[in-house]
Amino acid sequence: MFETAIAGSLPKPAWLAETETLWPAWRSTGPELEAAKADATLLWLKLQEDLGIDIVGDGEQARQHFVHGFLTRIEGIDFEHKVKMGIRDNRYEAMVPQVVGELRLTGRVHADEARLARAHTRRRLKFTLPGPMTIVDTVADRHYGGDRDGRIRMAFAFAELLNQEARALVADGVDIVQFDEPAFNVYMQDAVDWGVEALERAAAGLACKTAVHICYGYGIRANIDWKQNLGSQWRQYEQVFPALAKSAIDQVSLECIHSHVPPDLMRLLDGKDVMVGVIDVASDGVETPEEVADTIGTALRFVAPERVFPCTNCGMAPMRRELAVAKLEALGKGAALARQRRG
Repeated sequence: MFETAIAGSLPKPAWLAETETLWPAWRSTGPELEAAKADATLLWLKLQEDLGIDIVGDGEQARQHFVHGFLTRIEGIDFEHKVKMGIRDNRYEAMVPQVVGELRLTGRVHADEARLARAHTRRRLKFTLPGPMTIVDTVADRHYGGDRDGRIRMAFAFAELLNQEARALVADGVDIVQFDEPAFNVYMQDAVDWGVEALERAAAGLACKTAVHICYGYGIRANIDWKQNLGSQWRQYEQVFPALAKSAIDQVSLECIHSHVPPDLMRLLDGKDVMVGVIDVASDGVETPEEVADTIGTALRFVAPERVFPCTNCGMAPMRRELAVAKLEALGKGAALARQRRG
């Protein structure tokens, strides 16, 4: 009961890449870089186990960014001529690759890190991939027409490729494949109209648990400023959750602690496992185990105990490493306290 998990990314060690940034530059190249990525993956696996995390992940240590890391093995994407583009409805600008042709995988994308993680932990292993709608929102379209119909066609093209890689990850021994869809909280009507369908296509036929992570973003200034303008109640989930409740996706990861999300919206996910965000990734304050257990208690008013999975609100990539460790320790201890309270 109350198995703990991380949303996805964890901070990269300073010897691997730049720290406290979303698109960090690597510290090395070639075989040295690949060895460093593997070392960082093993480091975080061990730390997660030590800190009481039940469902572990690779922390996305081998990826520069949660979206662009998947795109590096796709034909039809031009990384050489990146362009500046507003993403998440122009919340902030980023340098993004361009889609310039038909999309096709050139080979496996995440085989090395998935197999490495599987070989070095006996715990349940979750692996994260970007969702189709969020990919579309993080690339520049120079092939599909640039309009709404083009975005939809491109999303389903990416969904096919995601499904190919996800099926291979299951064969590698992954227990849960999670698709990250922060764009669902921005383009809510599109998410209902076609985003959930594209997500289901990406997850089709997987012989493992499937999950979707929907949050209010990393703890960066642009996201913090955006949230301050969302009002006293954040009801974005209200539009998307009913569509997800009807979907074939098994688990939904959501933001909870220190947010203005009305907790009763979790009722809309009847029949789904709920990964409840009990760790704030946008604050330097470290939660106490009591705060974590209290947030789990709030979720229990709306979700059955066996369906509650305490998690982080979002990924921790831009966070200081020592802060992330302290917060994960609070996550593990808080879940243990919540179990004690349940008797």
